Amino acid sequence: MSERTVTKEAVLAALSRVQEPELHRDLVSLNMIKDLQIDGKRVSFKIELTTPACPLRSKIEAEARQAVLAVEGVQEVQIEMTSNVPNDGRVRSLLDLPIRNAIAVGSGKGGVGKSTIAVNLAVCLAQRGARVGLLDADIYGPNVPTMMGVNRLPPQRGGKIQPAEAYKVKLMSIGFLVRADQPLIWRGPMLHSAIRQFLSDVDWGELDYLVVDLPPGTGDAALSLSQSLPLSGGLIVTLPQQVSLEDARRGIEMFRQLEVPVLGVIENMSYLELPDGTRIDVFGSGGGKVLADQAAVPFIGAVPIDPQVRISGDNGVPVVIAHPDSVVAKTLIRISEEIAAKISVAALRGTVA
Repeated sequence: MSERTVTKEAVLAALSRVQEPELHRDLVSLNMIKDLQIDGKRVSFKIELTTPACPLRSKIEAEARQAVLAVEGVQEVQIEMTSNVPNDGRVRSLLDLPIRNAIAVGSGKGGVGKSTIAVNLAVCLAQRGARVGLLDADIYGPNVPTMMGVNRLPPQRGGKIQPAEAYKVKLMSIGFLVRADQPLIWRGPMLHSAIRQFLSDVDWGELDYLVVDLPPGTGDAALSLSQSLPLSGGLIVTLPQQVSLEDARRGIEMFRQLEVPVLGVIENMSYLELPDGTRIDVFGSGGGKVLADQAAVPFIGAVPIDPQVRISGDNGVPVVIAHPDSVVAKTLIRISEEIAAKISVAALRGTVA
């Protein structure tokens, strides 16, 4: 009796039973299976994810492999995981920006580690293969150059400002253009003009994600940004303490008034873990989760206190690069993957039921 020939129809039928966990649809109907090839008993194909930072890529790959190996006649399966980040559908043609998704990181008050979250988010996405830009919109206190270890821009080319680059992330900040001790005493129109120029006069190229580090508060910068660049969503960073929560709540309402989808709340400096495993709630406990529940937005995670975060930032090496196996780095990586997944799901919502 002859062996049964493996067919593409049989392989696709098997893969149609594998669900994309975030979108709750199968890989075939989502058009995620690419370049399916059959060579005797060996099957090869690509799975095109909606983000290279997909937190469930291993689960998807394992389930797809298991499904195809169950097809009669298949003895070997080769899978290549690729990605194609979807565009959020927002029109950015006014500034001619080929940016697929734009994420604002804000806070109601200063000193909560907002820039730390923005920097590590951008680096995490870039390290996984996404094309990422980081715009330091904190005109009055630009910290991104220090935290990314860059102090100057490359020469202009073709009449465009070339962004700096570090850890595969393209960077722009007012910190590259003024002395470290020079205060910027600007009114709203000047700030608006600067942010618009950072978007239109910088050669960003095509980006999967532009992460924007907003200044603290609910003032001109966020308004200028939302008018110039349609945002995929906004993140709010807070400390657990009551004072920070009150200001963070204003940040959430600011995004809502500007019609920016709120991706969720991140509680930074959530706890300090001692060498013996004891946890100290330096700034209180659980406030970020309470705030998220009250505001009916997702709680994305709690980031612990770790001196290496400060040391890494001062040294210009983000903690996810300097200490990738630390608890705080693993937390930031998980948060970044969750944000990437949320952005992809939101971008596909118009075409995926």
